[in-house]
Amino acid sequence: MRISALEEYGLRCLLALARVGCDGQLSIADIAEREAISVPYASKLLSTLRKTGLVKAVRGRGGGFCIARPASEINLLEVITGIGGPLIDPNHCRRYSGNLEKCIHTDNCSVHYTLVGLSRLVGEFLSKTTLEDVLNTPGIQDLTKIESRVMLAAASAKPSRSSADVPGNPVTGQANIKN
Repeated sequence: MRISALEEYGLRCLLALARVGCDGQLSIADIAEREAISVPYASKLLSTLRKTGLVKAVRGRGGGFCIARPASEINLLEVITGIGGPLIDPNHCRRYSGNLEKCIHTDNCSVHYTLVGLSRLVGEFLSKTTLEDVLNTPGIQDLTKIESRVMLAAASAKPSRSSADVPGNPVTGQANIKN
């Protein structure tokens, strides 16, 4: 898994807005300066974040952008997928089919299931980590606080079939379980 520059800088811009809260706002120039990026790049990122509903544009004199919801209500999965798309490209198997139009392993692909499992784990971590968590975790030594909470939440979740037994959706990472 790779986090693109677009996703990282988008997250950083969103965190800058989260620091000033829902009642505060920052101009594009303020955000660009705080994050050491160009104004056109900050503008592009904020436009994308606005389209995802994570930030709002404030018009008029002294306008700019503000975070759309409290930092405690925005998880990192929303941010990363809102900016960069799904964790696993829905066309992944088509893009890596070798010399054929369709991958020869489409019906029973351990690589696909492994990637879906990884996507599910990453997605779970990201969905249980909010912008507030990131703001309140100043150093790498505090990362274990987030990891522990995610592991506790996962352990308390209702047990289901193993991800190795269940084909998953490569877009959402959710298991395709039929009742």
